[in-house]
Amino acid sequence: MPRYVVLYKFTDQGLKKIKDTVSRAAAVRKANEARGFKVIGTYWTEGHYDIVSIIESPDEASMMSGLFNIAQAGNVHSETLRAYNEAEMKKALSKPAAKRPARRRTASSRRPARRSA
Repeated sequence: MPRYVVLYKFTDQGLKKIKDTVSRAAAVRKANEARGFKVIGTYWTEGHYDIVSIIESPDEASMMSGLFNIAQAGNVHSETLRAYNEAEMKKALSKPAAKRPARRRTASSRRPARRSA
């Protein structure tokens, strides 16, 4: 299953209901696990982000749907990072690099010839 790190920041609405953050997270976890997600961990943090979650999702479309459900509640903004473990990274690095198409030079991309003095 694809793994994600989700970084959350409270909105003004979420800050007004800060005392409910743990119960809201538990409810979201329960709903997500019923839809096939595996929540590895949720952590309240100090610094630039307020909450960090590590999640395994059945697929990318499910992850997008889950993030939209959370965003719709209006308590947090999120930034999502696809996370790869060592085996996944080795597999990705073992694939041959895609060939880049040759760059065509157009008249406007050519530099004028240098003149000698």
